[in-house]
This record gives sequence, C-alpha cells and structure tokens, in this order.
Amino acid sequence: MNEYYHFVWKGYDEMKNVGFIGAGNMGYAIMSGIKRSAMSSDIALFVYDKFQEAMVRAQQLGAKGMPSAAELVGSCDYVFLAVKPQQLDEVLGEIKADVTKNTVIISICAGITDEYIASKTVEGAKVVLVMPNTPLLLGEGATALSRSDSVSDAEFDFVCSIFGASGIYAVVPKDKMKEIISINGSSPAFIYLYAQSFVKYAVSVGIDEKAAVELFAKSLIGSAKMITDSGKTIDELIEMVSSKGGTTIAGLEKLRAGGLDEAVQECCKACTKRAYELSK
Repeated sequence: MNEYYHFVWKGYDEMKNVGFIGAGNMGYAIMSGIKRSAMSSDIALFVYDKFQEAMVRAQQLGAKGMPSAAELVGSCDYVFLAVKPQQLDEVLGEIKADVTKNTVIISICAGITDEYIASKTVEGAKVVLVMPNTPLLLGEGATALSRSDSVSDAEFDFVCSIFGASGIYAVVPKDKMKEIISINGSSPAFIYLYAQSFVKYAVSVGIDEKAAVELFAKSLIGSAKMITDSGKTIDELIEMVSSKGGTTIAGLEKLRAGGLDEAVQECCKACTKRAYELSK
C-alpha cells in the first residue's frame, strides 16, 4: 500500500548543489518551493535554460546561471531534467560526458523511464522519476516519485524532501509512473475544464463571473478536504449532499446519463497511452 507524506526538514551537514536544466513553469515551481522552504539555506541552486527570459526569472530567485547544460551537470550533485520529453534526447546528448555514477538525475519528463536515461548517459545511472503538478507554485503540490535501484535511501529522501516542501508526495512503483500521470500530473487541467463549465453556466444565468469562480473554487477546496479529512468514503460524501428528490439528485442523474464516469475513464486511458508513446 502506498502512503503519502508531508514535509519534515531534517537538515544536512553540508550544502547540496542542485541544478535545473530547464526553468519553465514546472522547473520554476520546484525552485520556488525550495526557496520558500527551510531547505533553502542548505541548497545552492544552479540553472541552465536556452531561453534567456527563463534564465533571468530563475536567477531572480537566487539560482546561479550556467553557460551550458554540461557545465551545470559538472557542478551539481543533483540534476533536474525539467524539459519536455521531446527535448530530452538533445539534452542527454549534451550532458552525457559529464554525468557520473554519483550524479543523481531527477526527471520530470512524462513517460520516460530510468532505463532509457541510463542508456543515454552512464550504465547504472542514479535516476529518480518524478510526476509533479503545477500547484507546487502555491505550496500545494501533489507529487509521485520512484527511483532506480542505484539511488541510495539518503539520496531519495533528499529528493522527496524537495517535493514535500511544496505539498505532499507519494512513492509509487516504477511501473506505475505512466499510469499516475492522469491522477496527479495532468488532472489539474481536467479539473480546470470541469470548473470552467460551471462558471459558464453561472454567467449564462446572470451570476457574476468573479463570484461564481470564488464560490466554485472554494467548493472544490472544501470538497477535497472532505475527501482527505472526513474519514468518509467518496460514496458516503455524495450521499451526504444528496437528498431524495432534491436538486443534487437531479444534477447527478444528468451527469451519469451523460457518461461522466466513462468520459473520465477514457480521459485517463488516453493520458496513459500518450505517456507510453512518449517513452518509445
């Protein structure tokens, strides 16, 4: 059974050099989480991004800009591959000569396996696979992690702590890292689309858009807390809101008749299928 964890900072005896190849939305979110946390004083951040604007934004956080991905790897104990899967081969080609068996590579590239990264760098490479999500930007991230056998407990604990500093994390089997993407990695976009439909309805019946956004967003937050903290099952929570012959029942009947459950299942399957395609 998998467990999820909150952050507890233990402190380290010496400074850790942590580098980011890629400083886009997700790389920046992870760096921001580090800088906001108690870990900040024990971590030196390095960054390389081919886009100057992204570099400048990361440097404003306190990261040291590096002239190349290869030079970043040569300076860091832990290296984040915070690039798109389609860009990964180019990056791995640039850093191959500088990756050693002591380099801990943290990949947020959807669908990419640790074996693939090792095949492009060094045999037995230390690889941590991560599926984060964008709420990391607000300290509300939900991150799934797994590791290759060569990663030590201490190294993995350190990487987990980085994500625990910006939310919660769960350790999952390596062979489920593609399946988990729809659950926490891509799901914020699916939730936003769902929310958008409610807001559109509110506007269509003359309700102020700002009020609708705030009310529905708070309902999402409260409902999520009920799932995690009430001790009740999701079926029980649905029943709590559903009075016989009432408004909720009428709405639920339409969602079920419209195939909501089937649509969600197909959404998750499509997400997973694409992850397997990206891994080839």
